[in-house]
Amino acid sequence: MTSTVGSALAEGVLTLTLNRPEKLNSFNEEMHTALRAGFQRAKDDPAIRAVLLTGAGRGFCAGQDLGDRDPRKSEDAPDLGATLETWYNPTLRLIRALEKPVVCAVNGVAAGAGANIALACDIVIAARSAKFIQAFSRIGLVPDAGGSWSLARILGEPRAKALALTAEPLMAQTAADWGLIWQAVDDADLMPVATTLAKSLAAGPTLGLGLTKRLIQAAATNDMDAQLDLERDCQREAGRSADYAEGVTAFLGKRPPVFVGK
Repeated sequence: MTSTVGSALAEGVLTLTLNRPEKLNSFNEEMHTALRAGFQRAKDDPAIRAVLLTGAGRGFCAGQDLGDRDPRKSEDAPDLGATLETWYNPTLRLIRALEKPVVCAVNGVAAGAGANIALACDIVIAARSAKFIQAFSRIGLVPDAGGSWSLARILGEPRAKALALTAEPLMAQTAADWGLIWQAVDDADLMPVATTLAKSLAAGPTLGLGLTKRLIQAAATNDMDAQLDLERDCQREAGRSADYAEGVTAFLGKRPPVFVGK
């Protein structure tokens, strides 16, 4: 993987670090390619049982590098829809479809698409100094990278509209209080807390955790009957797993379970 996204695998956790700190980790094509490759690796490699996403330096991600979108450099208007379809949307779909836990440690400002990529992860922990900014309206754009979807479903229409229309920063503690993220922690505690969580998830019954992720994501659009059917199917699959057998055996034997993610 290229240096624009650092990667390290330890104890079943693939840590992906957005690594353009001089640009607040804003996206260029190289970083798009590297991040997608990282999540594709997480999907394909059974040794990877959880992902931890964070940023290098003082910011998490400032969204798209606008230096690559300077209208003064071209006579033709850019096709930003093509940018989304080519770069952002495939990565976001990969994150959501990955049936392994994805933890995001937001270490600083998360703006524009950077904020919304964080919100696509399963569990988001932020440093107290971090802030989330739907910066699109400041430059005449609309929320993308799933932002209009995530904000409306998590916060409801009034807060989603206010954040998107005003581009007001939302501090990490408020984001946690509103339920937009899992928790805000002291800056010095961010990576220890996030890493401990990711390692705990990676050591867990990751097949069942992946099925749980599938269920909860489907609940947003399923009616009760469809969700009951999906729970039945997922429980059938989980019940046939080696992890379920190990979990019950360990419980009855009064010992810690050793899960293998199968």
